[in-house]
Amino acid sequence: MSSVYTINKGINKSIEFKGLKAQYIWYFGGVVMLLFLLYTIMYFIGLNSYIAMGIIVIAGTGLVLKVYALSNKYGEFGMMKAMAKKMVPKVIKSYSRAVFRNLIVQNKK
Repeated sequence: MSSVYTINKGINKSIEFKGLKAQYIWYFGGVVMLLFLLYTIMYFIGLNSYIAMGIIVIAGTGLVLKVYALSNKYGEFGMMKAMAKKMVPKVIKSYSRAVFRNLIVQNKK
């Protein structure tokens, strides 16, 4: 007897929408909201709506391409790893040997 239920094969996979992975979907939404806010500010200031729309289209195209480029370059966790790697110190300076002496004493016990 065959089962009528389908198997969900997307378990434990990151969400993806039109090529954007994981947190980049939120970045894309933020870009859209930022552009909407920018357009409303320009409209209330009294800027010609065609000029405002041109600015929004140019800025939107650049920002969306940047979000897609980040998504393709870093993937789901790559940007977090790159930012964490920048936080690691390149050199550790120690002006005292007390740290090493304490380690030797603790290891002997």
